[in-house]
Amino acid sequence: MHSTELQDMSQGELAYHRLHAAIRAGEFQPGDRLREIDVAKKLSLSRTPVREALRKLENDGIVEHRPRLGAVIRTLSTTEIVELYEMRLVLERTAAEMAAKHANPAEVDLLEDINEQIDGAGQDTPRAAALNQDFHRSIYLATRNRFLLASARALNNALILLGPTTLDDEARIKTVSSQHAQIITAIAAGDQQAAGDAAEAHLQTSLRHRLKVLQS
Repeated sequence: MHSTELQDMSQGELAYHRLHAAIRAGEFQPGDRLREIDVAKKLSLSRTPVREALRKLENDGIVEHRPRLGAVIRTLSTTEIVELYEMRLVLERTAAEMAAKHANPAEVDLLEDINEQIDGAGQDTPRAAALNQDFHRSIYLATRNRFLLASARALNNALILLGPTTLDDEARIKTVSSQHAQIITAIAAGDQQAAGDAAEAHLQTSLRHRLKVLQS
């Protein structure tokens, strides 16, 4: 978000934007307690806009109010995680298929560039995770479908409740970049079936890894 847009926000909107961004970046994790005074200090804001932001995050389903604890970032159950990945699989497969139909060479080049950066991220898992988000967002943008984009955005709040990235080591990053390369190849060739299949395989691998991490 541009600085001019931030300047036009009310204090409550600014607090919401900053806190939402902090949760997305992993500065706050699922299960963490969000005490108004601590959040206000961290975000350099007063408690009133922070209180407003917490109420909005509760409406979004990101935060829940627990007796004697107050505001806490929601933790997804294993069943909810599987359901979320099932929904992601539907959207990601559709996005890859539509990108194969509509993407232009510049958009394919962008996907390749982002994926090369992911592949070279090494042990910098936060950078790899951020680039991974950029990669998938770029596929959605290449679909040329505003309704699919809106559906993807609707999942964003749930996605940040997944907690730490599954891109937790260099080997995992290499696996992801290899699977991304298969998606890119299919999109570049205009092969909708292959793009959808590659996207589905990628999400299935991600879900298996996520569940393995939860069980460890």
